[in-house]
Amino acid sequence: MSDEQTLRCPQLRRILASQKAGEAKLHIPDPKTRKPVEITLTPAMSDLFLELLRHIGSGDTVTFVPIQQMLTTQQAADLLNMSRPYLITLIEKGDIPHSMVGRHRRLKAEDVFAYKAARDKIRSNAMDELIADGSDQY
Repeated sequence: MSDEQTLRCPQLRRILASQKAGEAKLHIPDPKTRKPVEITLTPAMSDLFLELLRHIGSGDTVTFVPIQQMLTTQQAADLLNMSRPYLITLIEKGDIPHSMVGRHRRLKAEDVFAYKAARDKIRSNAMDELIADGSDQY
């Protein structure tokens, strides 16, 4: 991404955030006619774009995965930020559902994201407990 594009992310985020309560209306030039076209974003679309722009503005890599897509074990491991062998261990323990396509394991993206959400919640609760335990000592 160019520096110019990175600089535009905060500007677009401010525009979307200022209209967050209702539908955001953007005026974007049509590439062919160069005339402005009004695009209306629902609050849900605005939230999605705000989250996307937050990541892009921070320099994060962003990948879109359709929720019904079937993933390879390597793709799932990459999304979960773990090694493929560790993911296979979780699959074999039954922690993450999978199906076989020939002799290859495939995972639904929605199952991978559900596992990630549950794992993140457990981690967050554990961190909250550590913080609470630490504050009790003072």
